[in-house]
Parts: sequence; C-alpha cells; structure tokens
Amino acid sequence: MLKGIYTIKKLLLLPLFFFLLVIVSGQSKYVQKYKPLADSLSKVYKIPSAVILGIAIIESSSGQGRNAKLLNNHFGIVGKNNLQKTKGIKTRYKQYPNTKASYVDFVKMISRRKYYLKLKGEKNYKVWIVEISKHGYSEAPEEWRKNILTAIKNNKLQ
Repeated sequence: MLKGIYTIKKLLLLPLFFFLLVIVSGQSKYVQKYKPLADSLSKVYKIPSAVILGIAIIESSSGQGRNAKLLNNHFGIVGKNNLQKTKGIKTRYKQYPNTKASYVDFVKMISRRKYYLKLKGEKNYKVWIVEISKHGYSEAPEEWRKNILTAIKNNKLQ
C-alpha cells in the first residue's frame, strides 16, 4: 500500500519538476543572451548587472512576456507605442525598436532618479533593489522586491 502511495506522489510531482526545469532553463538562456549587454551597461552606468538582469527577468518573464515579445519592452516601462494603429492592440507600455533599446532606456531612466547619485557605483544589488522598489517602480513593491531578489539568486547573478 505504501509503495503505491509513493508512486502516485512521484507521478504527481513529475509535472511540477518539469515545469520548474523549463522555467529555470528559460531564465538561463535569457541570462546567457543578455548578460553581455547588462554587463556593458553596468560598466557605463555603475548599476550592478544583477539588478539590470534581475529586473528584466521578472518584468519580461525571461523574454517570454507579451510586452517583451510585442514591444521589445523588457522592463515594463510605460510609454508610447504604435500597436493600436498597426495591430489593433491597446497597451500602455512603451515600444522599442529592439531589446537593446529597452535596456538602454531602463538604465537611463534609473540614472535620472534622485537615489541614483547616492547609489552609483554601489556593488550591493540588494541596496539597489530596495531603493528602486521604495521609489515607485512597482505597484506591489514588497512582492516585486522579493521576486527580483529570488531571480537574482536563482540565476546566480550576485
């Protein structure tokens, strides 16, 4: 009887394992693809690469989210787009010609914030995430902060 219960549990956990494997492997591919860009922007803007990538992973669902696919928007930045005109899709998010432009706009936006001068060059990614979350980047700051920190940890970006 016990052997049958363990087999059922294994069968029930198997889809969960594969789901988590797909999520983690998707993030790994995303990190591999965009880490060089994040590293180069980190050198110029003195924002840790882990911060840039961690936010991008969550905001774009590792590049699989609607805004990332339709708008090249990997950071959930609000702004103008032409989807209403071209595809009849209404959205409040900014459209970019490519992913690199989204990344550049993100670091430029962060560099215009009051907290930036205080943090510029700070290597502790946690300090950055706390400050960004405290200053209105997300509508759910505590949950957002937790998700970003988890993405950074899970992808070994620290």
